[in-house]
Amino acid sequence: MAATNSDLLKRRDAAVPRGVSTTFPAFADRADNAELWDVEGRRFIDFAAGIAVLNTGHRHPTVLKAAQAQSDRITHAAFQVMGYESYIALAERLNGLAPVQGPAKTLFITTGAEAVENAIKIARAFTNRPGVVSFSGAFHGRTLLATALTGKAQPYKQNFGPFPTDLQRAPFPAESLGISVEVALAALDRLFRTDLEPQRTAAIILEPVQGEGGFHQAPVEFLKAIRAICDQHGILLIADEVQSGFARTGKMFAIEHSGVKPDLITVAKGIAGGFPLAGVIGRAAVMDAPLPGGLGGTYGGNPVSCAAALGVLDAIVEDNLQARAVEIGATLVARLEAIRQRNDSVPIGEIRGIGAMVAFDLLTADTAAPDPEAAKRITQDAFAHGLILLSCGVHGNTVRLLPPLSAADDLVSAGMDILERCLVRAPN
Repeated sequence: MAATNSDLLKRRDAAVPRGVSTTFPAFADRADNAELWDVEGRRFIDFAAGIAVLNTGHRHPTVLKAAQAQSDRITHAAFQVMGYESYIALAERLNGLAPVQGPAKTLFITTGAEAVENAIKIARAFTNRPGVVSFSGAFHGRTLLATALTGKAQPYKQNFGPFPTDLQRAPFPAESLGISVEVALAALDRLFRTDLEPQRTAAIILEPVQGEGGFHQAPVEFLKAIRAICDQHGILLIADEVQSGFARTGKMFAIEHSGVKPDLITVAKGIAGGFPLAGVIGRAAVMDAPLPGGLGGTYGGNPVSCAAALGVLDAIVEDNLQARAVEIGATLVARLEAIRQRNDSVPIGEIRGIGAMVAFDLLTADTAAPDPEAAKRITQDAFAHGLILLSCGVHGNTVRLLPPLSAADDLVSAGMDILERCLVRAPN
């Protein structure tokens, strides 16, 4: 007899620690492109894409073909023991795509948090400085250093301290949160004067579009100012593109919208279409700073994952997914704007979107304050009606839309129909 969601939930609760939370009480069985079915056969439209992992959709044929061809030859060797071509070929492709100044090199590891950790190690080795600045609302991962860099206390930091030292945090500019570019830059200047002098700062790390923080895009003038500050003081600029990379925003990397060139780029999620892979791409001179053996990992740059990532890069070009991201994003924003104008919808505040990385804030009807309970209610109601959504944001009142870039127009429209019914049906 096949397992049910209820059966698996009981087994999960008994076998898996509570710290590994699962948003919905159902268990995936199979998926195709932008659709997913649970073990009981219920079908869902997927507007989460594994948290921006499946930009090319579930089981893209080009990705699966590349992974299968590699699996038929070798699945593991440990690149530190004996190299293989898929690692080198993928590094070559990414080096040619990365928006950094001059020649680039790429390191492969396994997770986004690991990419962040290695980017900090590389920055410290190159500058011989300890300090790192991150920003409020940031999410950089769940390892201890990455958690310390993350700008959201619960649930990511609670009971996990003390954290590594020489890390500081500055405000991220977001007009809807009352933080202008001028205020953010003034706070960074004050931080350098009072807590961490620039001469001790190895890197400034930021997300060009914050993920967990609520899909706030770093203003172009802010990014240019940060680049100038880094150049002035010999600080490295790290762009965390773990959630925003690989065509999600309409560019291969979100920072390309600004014209600013970072020194290092962290990547994961959408890089390999669901196969575990992450990386750090950066200026060759910077990447070469650590001594031989200082970088790596047993599973880093697994040959099958690297082959899958080459398939992802092919699919992005073949399916014109950068342009498709812009088309899908325009559809999502237009539908949200129309829903916001209705007088029977849950109050919607700011709508933010760049490419197909779109989010909206939910507010209380009486005071227009952030309404995290509404976000929870809407995501759960949508799930009950066959649409997978995720919430995020500093206040937890933001709903994010991340459909696969390969999703067909009718499926995107059907997902938005469900969302609209939920927003209208939910009590104000």
